[in-house]
Amino acid sequence: MRKPPPVPDQPDGESPSRRGRPPEPICDEAGTIHRTWLEPVRTRLIASGLTLDDLVSRSGYSKTRLSELLRGKGYYPSWEITYSVVRALDIPVDPVRRLWTAAALEAEKDPAWIRTRISLVQPLSPDEQPLAHLGLTQTMWHPYTAYARAFLQTDRRAQQLVAQTFDILWLTWNEATLSPHTPRYAWQLMRSRVHAAAAKRPDGRPDLRPAAFSTNAQAQILDLAARLAKIDVLAQFFDMITQLPPDQLDVTVLHSLCGVDKDAVPGIVGLSPAIAHSLDRHARGALRQLRPHTDSQE
Repeated sequence: MRKPPPVPDQPDGESPSRRGRPPEPICDEAGTIHRTWLEPVRTRLIASGLTLDDLVSRSGYSKTRLSELLRGKGYYPSWEITYSVVRALDIPVDPVRRLWTAAALEAEKDPAWIRTRISLVQPLSPDEQPLAHLGLTQTMWHPYTAYARAFLQTDRRAQQLVAQTFDILWLTWNEATLSPHTPRYAWQLMRSRVHAAAAKRPDGRPDLRPAAFSTNAQAQILDLAARLAKIDVLAQFFDMITQLPPDQLDVTVLHSLCGVDKDAVPGIVGLSPAIAHSLDRHARGALRQLRPHTDSQE
């Protein structure tokens, strides 16, 4: 039997298996928002086939510092080193900078430190946002925010989460456009982040009951006792909604809590009208079984 030919030496003594190998896992200490920009950066590095040595050459930072950045290890990274890696991997800078800023606040960095770190970097030019991403952002901003508000209770938290979602979507736009249906990809990304951030019931369900205090139905009742009674009814109804399967929950929240027209719901959740209307019908049936005589328009 003939012996296989020898494997030629690799540059710098590097074996083929080392080309573009994944970095070590992200440390547990990395915050939630920190991960939102770090994970796309790691994914881009792996897809590029570059090694850590290549990144050292392109960024100008040491292997140790780059390894710590890619793992989310140690102190929260400065914007200078983050920017150098982002530029080296040809990643849009603007969404990363916004997510980096939010994660720095999450890491309890002083706002003055954040401003100083950003001011030390002179960006080359503004990023060109994909037109389809811009259109999706403008179209879905209001319904996404209304959905997030139902679970998070405040406009500020809802808007921050939705803004971060669209920045993450920009960073993963290639994946989104390669998916079978981009609006569905975007919706699932947004809802997963909303449910992760929402307050939870003991069984792990999101807690929608506080939303009863924000409805127009109770706000228009002048008598305090009657208003409290209405809030109690609404809170029970909203709690039942969270027992629905995910897609049924979504169409019910959008229509019943957010006031979205039924015909607009399919486009928001990224499903066909037939499927969305079927989900709505099944949700109504399930709610009637959970509580007879329930009116989902309460």
